[in-house]
Amino acid sequence: MNRTQAGAAFFPGRVPPVQIRKVGVVGLGTMGAGIAQVAAQSGFETVGREVSEDLCERARGTIEHYLSRAFEKGRMTSEERDAAVGRLTFTTELADLVGCDLVIEAIVEELEPKRETFAELDGLLAPEAILATNTSALRVGRIAEATEHPERVVGMHFFNPAPLLPLVEIVRTEHSSDEAVDAAYAWAEAAGKKPVRCNDTPGFIVNRVLIPVLNDCVRVLDEAGVTPEDLDKAMTNGVGWPMGPCELVDLVGIDIHIHASEALHEATGDERAAPPQRLREMASAGHLGRKTGRGFFEYS
Repeated sequence: MNRTQAGAAFFPGRVPPVQIRKVGVVGLGTMGAGIAQVAAQSGFETVGREVSEDLCERARGTIEHYLSRAFEKGRMTSEERDAAVGRLTFTTELADLVGCDLVIEAIVEELEPKRETFAELDGLLAPEAILATNTSALRVGRIAEATEHPERVVGMHFFNPAPLLPLVEIVRTEHSSDEAVDAAYAWAEAAGKKPVRCNDTPGFIVNRVLIPVLNDCVRVLDEAGVTPEDLDKAMTNGVGWPMGPCELVDLVGIDIHIHASEALHEATGDERAAPPQRLREMASAGHLGRKTGRGFFEYS
């Protein structure tokens, strides 16, 4: 089944107004580089944008590294790896995203920079092009308000690491058109993902459930006198989690988890969503998890 057939088959009588052939990704940090890899690996011409040539080269190196690892592990052929690399281009100019049918934003998790980016993209791209944000904590509708065409704005929340985790939350705002939501969903399926739809509510699906639970797990460390090793052992062996909560927060990043917790707490008033003091102390000490070599655990 090709990409066009995938979209048409899933939505009988409702074919998306634009066939997505070219994808732009704005912001090439951990998530953005992973999303760009997903797009290129799935057969789409992909343009990645960063604010400097150095960051573009770092993203290129990261993507090529992980594509080579996939080849070494037998998940793709050398021809597939080389073809994916060949579909990638990098730029420091938003204007070079003209011609993209879908642009996914993955810049810093702050509202105003996202709104500025979307306002500029809205004036550059063709009217039928789709604008998506990978935000995990901000209201998509607040970002869409910065555009003159909020009907084409959706959320596409990938999970880290984007090339490996299949879930993508397709987030509909009150102004998102059916066509934009359907096209984003169909593209995610064509890219090998398992998309789900949800409304623009705090935390969407996964974070609305998971953040309070992870915060409860962190509180248990102090309240019950449990070590991170034993907590993770309990949750993996007793509940069947594939990864313990401490290891998961280390993977996400202590600072990222705190930011998402604060946003969810502010939006819902749920005290369980408020980040525990232990996490704030770890962040102040610079112990942010895997990316700094130390969080709940130490990493070489």
